[in-house]
Amino acid sequence: MPNGPTDDPFIPLQFIDFLHTANAVQGGGHWVQMELAVIILNWNAAADTIRCARAVASWKVLHPTIWVVDNHSTNGSAEAISRECPDVHLIRNPANLGFSGGNNRGIVRALSTSDAPILLLNNDAFVEEQDIIRLLDTLKTDDRLGLIGPLIFDADRQDRLLSAGGRDIGRYINTHISTRREAQRLTTNNKRTREAIADEPVHQVDYVPGTVIVIRAEVFRTVGLFDEKYFFSGEVADLCERARQHGYASVVDTRARASHSLDRSSDLRETLHAYYTFRNRLLFIRKFRHAQRASLYSFWILYGLGVSLKAQLQGQSTKARAVRLGLLDGLRGRFGGQNERVLSIGPRATSEAAPHQQ
Repeated sequence: MPNGPTDDPFIPLQFIDFLHTANAVQGGGHWVQMELAVIILNWNAAADTIRCARAVASWKVLHPTIWVVDNHSTNGSAEAISRECPDVHLIRNPANLGFSGGNNRGIVRALSTSDAPILLLNNDAFVEEQDIIRLLDTLKTDDRLGLIGPLIFDADRQDRLLSAGGRDIGRYINTHISTRREAQRLTTNNKRTREAIADEPVHQVDYVPGTVIVIRAEVFRTVGLFDEKYFFSGEVADLCERARQHGYASVVDTRARASHSLDRSSDLRETLHAYYTFRNRLLFIRKFRHAQRASLYSFWILYGLGVSLKAQLQGQSTKARAVRLGLLDGLRGRFGGQNERVLSIGPRATSEAAPHQQ
């Protein structure tokens, strides 16, 4: 069985003095006046972050406290955000801490001020206030619901569903559930028909994508923060798995929707994404799939070598080497941020291509 959360080398919340009893919310863990903490991660994308923060600040029913975490931008983004959004709480990280470390800094600050649910929101995502209200309303229906997200569509093709939740990253190649029917099938009891659940809007998933996700404050207090060994990709699946072990369900409410812009991709980002995706699957298996570790390792090594060979044949030599390095580091237990090492294997090495969102 996997070790308990306190055995993992990520930031343990019991060593962070933010348990302010004066901020405790009465009434069985429910919150008052639809309060919400919103964390937006920024890296060299001030225009996106300013648009996103302004959109959240314009909400009428919710009372969002907005935290913008700048992941050591080098183009003046932090200064622009401070100037254009003076009411947000701006946290400036001294280095690019990745998705996990960057969000952790915001989460700690948010938890130090209230027990409101926490919305993690990518700065290139779009979501309306009523959809977040829907997620909060659903979250309040059952204390066992710990993490919840909406359906996520392509911002440029609103009819294209990108994700209805995620599947076990240690066992599936394509982890994003891409149809409502698939989401229903994953939670269907064999004794019930698909037609009987066709109208059920809330589906349990292995993980909720970090693009738009609402998390109970008590989940972080119970299981800890994101594991920073992931740096980028896989940390939300890890959190959802630890939450599941403590009795919290991760769900998607299909009545709520958001969209995500996919225009941020680049050759360098794809190279880094290939590295972290393969490496972090091995980390997830190492932590949570002990009984199947040998077979799952064998599968991902063979599959990864196949992906590397295909990339090599297609002239993508940098991506091919990144995949192989990811596998090797995963097997050796070399985790955390490795951007410079990964990019040094390519002809256009630069540490400023670091991915920062999920």
